[in-house]
Amino acid sequence: MKRTIIFRNGQQVCPLGQGTYQMGRRPGEEIQALRRGIDLGLTLIDTAEMYDTEELVGEAVRYCRDRAFIVSKVLPGNASYEGTKRACERSLRRLGTDYIDLYLLHWIGRYPFSETVRALVELQQEGKIRQWGMSNLDVADMEHILSLPHGQGCAANQVLYNLNNRGIEYDLLPWSERYAIPVMAYTPLGEGRLHSHRTLAEIARRHDATPAQIMLAWVMRTANVMAIPKAGSIGHVEENARSLDICLTEDDLRDIDRAFPAPTRKVHLAGW
Repeated sequence: MKRTIIFRNGQQVCPLGQGTYQMGRRPGEEIQALRRGIDLGLTLIDTAEMYDTEELVGEAVRYCRDRAFIVSKVLPGNASYEGTKRACERSLRRLGTDYIDLYLLHWIGRYPFSETVRALVELQQEGKIRQWGMSNLDVADMEHILSLPHGQGCAANQVLYNLNNRGIEYDLLPWSERYAIPVMAYTPLGEGRLHSHRTLAEIARRHDATPAQIMLAWVMRTANVMAIPKAGSIGHVEENARSLDICLTEDDLRDIDRAFPAPTRKVHLAGW
């Protein structure tokens, strides 16, 4: 049985999802790719009001909404108490759905966390979102979230994580494991710059795989982390999905650590 990520409400999803940032150039092909991903079990689809892909996601899941796990995000500039509620309503309309499975604050803005969290909790109580969480927050800010009224309901944190950006391993990743808050890794392939790396090519050869599949398997190697790569074609989605069958060996992991060293000190959280 394949591993799953278990959220606070007990819902389980595949640790490999589908990102949609910078989609929309070939909507017909991208919609078919997202649908193929769902058929392969990659049911989590990540979008945001900033991405301008919510309508595309809505069309992709029009006839399979019950099988999809939709993640969307409120922009920090909209994240006041009232603004968060209005932003969620707009996202629901664009998605063509009655609820969002996981709704995140996209990154830190000028509004107090307490305002945003109060709105998120009320949206959850109203049934408009199933769960809520954060994005691009480091340990101190996540601790602040958990200290707020109802803050223990925070269901996820989405952050930049790939072989070139391993900073979260120093403290945020173990902290998240301790509090059972899943980490969603965006840009897990490092924007494509790592595909020709010699070490990855050698490990890929051992597994009859591609370097991209090795990178995804590496991101998903721990129980609390999921990857959300973008894939705009059916072939790309199918390639990503095969990473779920790769089990990296201790030798593989040692080779990766030599080529891409783990952090030995606190590193500023990369991302937005």
